[in-house]
Amino acid sequence: MKKNLPLFILIMGTVTAWADVRLPAIFSDHAVLKKSSATPVWGWAAPDEKVEVSLDQFTATTTADANGKWKLNLDLSKSGPGPFDLVVRGKNELKIADVLVGEVWVCAGQSNMEMRLSSTGAKGVMAAAQNPLLRHFKVEKSFADTPREDVVGKWILATPKEVGGFSAVGYYFGQAVQQAIGAPVGLINLSWGGSIAEAWTSAEVLASDVELTERAKFLRIQAQLPGKRPMPNQGPSALFNGMLAPILPYAIGGVIWYQGESNARPGETALYRKTLAAMVGDWRARWHSGEFPFYFCQLPNFKAKSADPGQTGAWTELREAQTKFLQTPITGQAILIDVGEEKGLHPRNKKDPGERLALIALARTYGRDIVYSGPVFASEKVEDGKMRVSFSHADGGLKAMPLPDSYAPMGTQPDKTVPLVRSSPDSELQGFAICGADGKWAWAEAKIDGASDVLVSSAQVPQPVAVRYAWGENPTCNLANASGLPAAPFRTDNFPLLAKPAHPTIETEP
Repeated sequence: MKKNLPLFILIMGTVTAWADVRLPAIFSDHAVLKKSSATPVWGWAAPDEKVEVSLDQFTATTTADANGKWKLNLDLSKSGPGPFDLVVRGKNELKIADVLVGEVWVCAGQSNMEMRLSSTGAKGVMAAAQNPLLRHFKVEKSFADTPREDVVGKWILATPKEVGGFSAVGYYFGQAVQQAIGAPVGLINLSWGGSIAEAWTSAEVLASDVELTERAKFLRIQAQLPGKRPMPNQGPSALFNGMLAPILPYAIGGVIWYQGESNARPGETALYRKTLAAMVGDWRARWHSGEFPFYFCQLPNFKAKSADPGQTGAWTELREAQTKFLQTPITGQAILIDVGEEKGLHPRNKKDPGERLALIALARTYGRDIVYSGPVFASEKVEDGKMRVSFSHADGGLKAMPLPDSYAPMGTQPDKTVPLVRSSPDSELQGFAICGADGKWAWAEAKIDGASDVLVSSAQVPQPVAVRYAWGENPTCNLANASGLPAAPFRTDNFPLLAKPAHPTIETEP
C-alpha cells in the first residue's frame, strides 16, 4: 500500500489540477489587455463549472462546456490603464497581478523580427529604458501538426533589466506608439528565424487554393528527401499550429510583420503575394477583430552591389510582390531600401524599421496628421526623349539624400569600409535606369523637377519606354521626401523577370 501511495497522490493531484479553473499562459502577471467593448478571456475548468472574471469594476460570467472549456468577453471600453488584478473565480480563484489596459500589437515574422534588442548593440537604449507601460510577451518556439491549446511565455517590462529580450523592431515600434498615444502598449512576439510564410498559414487556407495546395505538397516532399534536415520553421502550418492558434482570439489592435527572406527564392516570389493575402485574411477571420491593420517591412537592400542596370533577383522580385500585396485592404509598407547591409542578413539597424512602422500605425490607425510614407510611384510619361516620373507622398517636396563616399558592408564591422561607386556619377539622384523598346537598360541621369516629379534621361536611350528605380538586390539610391523617408522601389515595365520557377506548379509573374 505504501508503494502505491505516491502514485495515488500524483493521480489525485492531477485530477484536482484539472478541475481547477485555469488560464492560458498569455493571461499572466504584467499582461496588457486591449481596451475594447469585447475583450476575450478564456480558459479551462470542470465541465459545467460556473466561471466569473473581473478586472476592476468590470465583471462577466459564463459556464464551462462539456469539455471544460470556457470563454467570455469583458467590456473594457471604459477602463482606465491600471494596473489592475485580473481575478478568475470558479471552484478556485486565480489572481493575475499588474494587468494594464491599452493597445496590443502582434510582432510576427522571421529572424529580423525575432532579433533581440540586446543583439543590436543598443547598450545605451537598454540602459535608458524605463517604460513600465510598454510590455512584451515572447511566444516560445513551438511547432505542431494540429493546433495546440497553449503556449509557453511570459510578459516582461521595458526596463534596463528585461528590455534586451524584446524584439528590437517591436521595441522601437512599441516605444514610439506608446509615447505618442500615452496608453499602455503590449507586444506579442510571434517569430522564428528562417520561417516561411506558409508555416504561419493554417492548413485550411493552404488546402483552399490549388497553387497553395501544390506549394504545401512540394514543401512536404522536399522535407522528406534523403539527407534533408527537418526544419520545423518551414513546415506548412507548423508555426500557425504551435504558436499562433493557441493565442487566438486574444484581443489585438493589429500586426506588424517582418518576413520574406526565406520566401525570396527563384520562382517563389510570385506566389508570395497570394500566400500572404490568404494568410492575413485567415488571421483576421480567426481573430474575430474585423480587418485589423497589417503593417509590414519591405525587404531591405542586401547582397553585393551590381554595376548592371538591368539586374534582377529573388529579393528584388519579392519586394515587388510585397508592394503588390498593398492592394489588400488596411495594409502598409515600411521601406527599408536604405538601411540594409551588403553582407548582413540581419541588419543591426532596427530603429528605422520599428519607427517607420510606428509612423504608419500612428497615421493610419491612430489618426495622427503626420507624414508616414516616402515617395511612391504614381505615373510616368515621355517628354522630349526623357521620362517624367510623378510621385505621391512627396510631402514637403522631393529630396536627394546625401550619400557617403564609403560604406561598411557589415554592420558589426563599421570600421571596415569600401568606396561607394555611384551608378551615375554626375546625377543628382542615384538608382534610376531606363530602357528603350529593345529592353536594354542604362543608368540614367535623374533630377528633381517640381514638387513631386523627377526627370530621367540617358544619352544611350533616346526613345525611352520604361523606367526603374532602386531595382536590384542592393541598389545605391537616394530619393526621399522632405521628411527623409525613402522612395519605394518600382518598375514601369512588365518584362518577364529572370528568376525561374523552382518547380512546375509555380509560374513566375510577368
